[in-house]
Amino acid sequence: MITKADKNKARQKRHARVRRTVTGTTERPRLNVFRSNKNIYAQLIDDTKGVTIVGASSMEQGIDVEHGGNTEAAVKVGEAIAKRAVEAGYSEVVFDRGGYLYHGRVKALADAAREAGLKF
Repeated sequence: MITKADKNKARQKRHARVRRTVTGTTERPRLNVFRSNKNIYAQLIDDTKGVTIVGASSMEQGIDVEHGGNTEAAVKVGEAIAKRAVEAGYSEVVFDRGGYLYHGRVKALADAAREAGLKF
């Protein structure tokens, strides 16, 4: 039987494999996505300096969702992170799906960020 811990360990291995090639720069930061069962989080990260530029999550007060673990919440978080990135002066990013399948909430967040002005 495959446990939740086994699935997360496999996801972390996939993420580490992707992170070997995907890095964020000062000109083009990395848009990282993390999803839990209850919420979804997104961050813009400059890997050369090792700093988070902006972040958004479904737990924030400004993002009004009934449940943070669905595609509706992912869309709102995608719009919020894109808005904050554009305000900070970033229009192009590198997308890091965090080892998750590009499907469901991850895809919804990415599509919403693209529509709100980010290019990746």
